[in-house]
Amino acid sequence: MSLFNIFNISGSAMSAQSVRLNTTASNLANANSVSSSVEDTYRARQPVFAAALSDAKGGYRGNDLTNQTQAGQSAGVNVRGIVESDAPLQIEYAPNHPMADDNGYIYRSNVNTMEEMANMISASRSYQTNVQVADTAKTMTQRLLRLGQG
Repeated sequence: MSLFNIFNISGSAMSAQSVRLNTTASNLANANSVSSSVEDTYRARQPVFAAALSDAKGGYRGNDLTNQTQAGQSAGVNVRGIVESDAPLQIEYAPNHPMADDNGYIYRSNVNTMEEMANMISASRSYQTNVQVADTAKTMTQRLLRLGQG
């Protein structure tokens, strides 16, 4: 693996964690939202990540596992999309609420604030770790260049 691939991998991880933080922020912002119908109620969203395998030397083609393992691999992160949670909504009987439906019910989002806080901390730490990885790779590259100066 080339030292420069570290920057690509770390960058893709930081980008993915940024999407995760933005999704978590959106969920937390809508945690207490209320609606008068099931269809209009905000549902928690989660990003879907996938490893993006690429060959470091460019020699891997198709399904040749021998070539794949010999050539070396690096894996970045791709955000495949954002999916809505299928957890049940919170239904509350509140006939005096201005958003109540004809039967007197309001619908609250299915965002779990504690899970979102844990996601936020995890994403923040992952982002911070990848910043440190990129910084370490930069330091190593600078020291490598200084070796050539004599």
